[in-house]
Amino acid sequence: MLSRPSCSRMLVRRPVRAYATASGTNEAWLFVDSLFPVRVGKLDPRHLIARLREEHILNNVRTTLSTVKDHDFEILSVVPYQKDGGAFIKFKYAGDEAALPTIEQALKDSTRKSGGLQTWIGLRRADVWLVKAKQPWLEDMDRWASMSLRVEFLGGELPEEQVFELFRPYGRIEDIEAPKVAGKNPAIVVEYRRYRPATIARNVLNGYEVTLPSGAKVRVRPTYQPVMHAYAMRDWLSKHPRIVLPVVIFLLGSLTYAIFDPIRSLMVEAKLLNWFDYKEYRLWQWFRENALDRLPLTFESKIAAAPAEDAWKERMEAFTAIRAYLNDFPSTVAFIHGPQGSGKTRMARAVLEPLDRPTLEIDCRELVKSTSDAQMIGTLAKQTGYWPIFTFLNSMSNLIDLASVGMIGQKAGFGSSTPDQLRDILSTVTVSLKRANESHRNEMLKEAKRQEARQARTKGFSALWSRVTGLVGGEHEKPAQEKSNHELKDEMARKVKGTQDAEALQSLPTVVIRNYAGSGSNKEELLEVLAQWGTSLVENKIAHVLILSDNRENSKRLAKALPTKPLYTVALSDADPNTSLSYVKQKLQDADVDSSFTSEQIGLIQRLGGRASDLESLVHKVRNGQTVEDAVEDIVSRGVAELRKNAFGDDADDAKNLPWSREQAWHVLKQLAKQEEIPYQDLLLNFPFKGDENALRAMEQAELITVGTNNGRPSAVRPGKPVYKWVFERLYKDSIFEAMMDTAYNKKIIDASETIVKDCEDELLKLKEIGLENGWLGRTPSSERANYLYDKMMKAQRKIVQLERKNDELKKVLAKGG
Repeated sequence: MLSRPSCSRMLVRRPVRAYATASGTNEAWLFVDSLFPVRVGKLDPRHLIARLREEHILNNVRTTLSTVKDHDFEILSVVPYQKDGGAFIKFKYAGDEAALPTIEQALKDSTRKSGGLQTWIGLRRADVWLVKAKQPWLEDMDRWASMSLRVEFLGGELPEEQVFELFRPYGRIEDIEAPKVAGKNPAIVVEYRRYRPATIARNVLNGYEVTLPSGAKVRVRPTYQPVMHAYAMRDWLSKHPRIVLPVVIFLLGSLTYAIFDPIRSLMVEAKLLNWFDYKEYRLWQWFRENALDRLPLTFESKIAAAPAEDAWKERMEAFTAIRAYLNDFPSTVAFIHGPQGSGKTRMARAVLEPLDRPTLEIDCRELVKSTSDAQMIGTLAKQTGYWPIFTFLNSMSNLIDLASVGMIGQKAGFGSSTPDQLRDILSTVTVSLKRANESHRNEMLKEAKRQEARQARTKGFSALWSRVTGLVGGEHEKPAQEKSNHELKDEMARKVKGTQDAEALQSLPTVVIRNYAGSGSNKEELLEVLAQWGTSLVENKIAHVLILSDNRENSKRLAKALPTKPLYTVALSDADPNTSLSYVKQKLQDADVDSSFTSEQIGLIQRLGGRASDLESLVHKVRNGQTVEDAVEDIVSRGVAELRKNAFGDDADDAKNLPWSREQAWHVLKQLAKQEEIPYQDLLLNFPFKGDENALRAMEQAELITVGTNNGRPSAVRPGKPVYKWVFERLYKDSIFEAMMDTAYNKKIIDASETIVKDCEDELLKLKEIGLENGWLGRTPSSERANYLYDKMMKAQRKIVQLERKNDELKKVLAKGG
């Protein structure tokens, strides 16, 4: 709605006319727009469809507006006016004409609260307008609506500024111009951008009288201006390049997609079904079985892979959970989370390999590493098999858009945003997944039917042979349980129908999204697009979706894309000490390194826990000649340096960019150095977090801590990696670092206590003004409050004195250095 400040108002509006009845009430009219389609010509058939719902729409209007009771508002009649897509409402009210704006606003508020008035196509976009004239003009001539109004002025003339102020409230005005042919009465042409504001202005302002500052009265009479020009199409095309150019580009793009999209869909399907993988061909498989697999090198590789299979026994529960998800039709996304190096990808492949289903893998880490949007799009296309792709055209499209801004004032639409390009690729992949599913399923069903037919023929031949041998032997009686051909066909049909669901499930493709939102992921648009695409696949039963992530917190991104269903969560933890020790020994044996450890060395290895990345680092260092003691010490020392930088920052400026404060990180580190875990709620509610859950989530995202859950809620806080237990202890035992962090930590508490003391003093001064005298029955509320403030201030003051004394001692430690 256009604002109209009073200082710029150049004309005096005449109040809306109303009928005065004998009972002291007045009558006026309303116009409701957009209830029906606006007729733009005789051949417009939409009004015939809308007429079927006319009674229902008008009853809905009457019911909705009747809830307004301001100034005894009462509807007298509802008159449909389908030619302009609306209806006129006659009503009566108590009071003078000054009450009409209040009634109009009350009606608008009532329609907004009810969700709007229902229109002929089900949308709720109609609105209520007060008719400014005494009586609306209802005519049924062949004067069809247009976006241009020819406004005649009877009794005078209005300048362009006043016309704009009068007609602007009903919609945005494209232009105001004088007519090319002058008439008897002064007139002006008002051009709107749409039909709706033009129809509203025509029916609301027709016959409205405007009083000029001189006292003269000018009556406004708007009529529709027909648009009939020679060479209209050519002129329209030349005058509207903002519309024509994008349409032409769209048509060219559609032609391009009609050629390349089928090829791209075919290439993605080929990747899913391994059409170009030579290892899937029978000739290669025969050659491998009869030649390569008999070589000693191949045999040794199989033996070396055996220990990896034993390691999966430790996680049979997670293995079974993933397999159970794949053995049912998809209804949600499977979210598999665990620390980096916990074997998520290996487990997913171990589950999928025996199922022999079409599988597509997308590695988010490779996408995030891309240095440009074009490289990221090319990487996604390569991973999905999307080909051909012309990434170099993106730069050309951007240049064309830049040039079009100078020509037509806006982008031509050649280029598209990165999320749109990602969605285009994934939509093509979706089509290919459907085709791969159908082709795989049809092949399996055909094979099942052929097998059933072979079994039926075998049974038929057996029955016929039995009958022949019976006749030769003189046995003329028919077998009592012999089945007819019709019964055999029914039995075969039942079996085929019973196996269709199983065949459909076995043919479903599987999409694996690895390293989802891993460390360093700053491309939120990519992660959001992948989440929306994955949820659409499971909602439409197109494919199973396995999303592998290093952090539990990343499930919240997926929950936003799938708000109505819970995620199928599978958690993987670090390996147990025995498995970790076996892993290290096996790796060292493979490298011909002595793997016999003393009890002290075993204890040092167990400090690393079951984190695969730390165990790999240990194996690498021992292979290079380091002892176990030196290797573990290097890993812990490196962890200390990394933690000092990641948790506390290099300096004060660097610490300001962290999503948590140094005091919060030090409090967590200090507590975990003393105990194995911290109760989550106790840590969250007390100083220095004070309910700041975002800081804890950020620390978990950075893998500084791990939040354990119980019944789906956070329950305990542990170190982010097993080795961090010893890293925390090493930092805590650093006297200089401890003194420095404790001083800053205590300073924060002192500042908070000083604030408490100051607040208590201010409130006590206010209570003193009220008066602290005891009442008839003893203490008064003000005296009770004062005592409470005294106690609170005393506790804060004692804490200040205690911590300042402690800080003085810590400063002495810092003065000594070390």
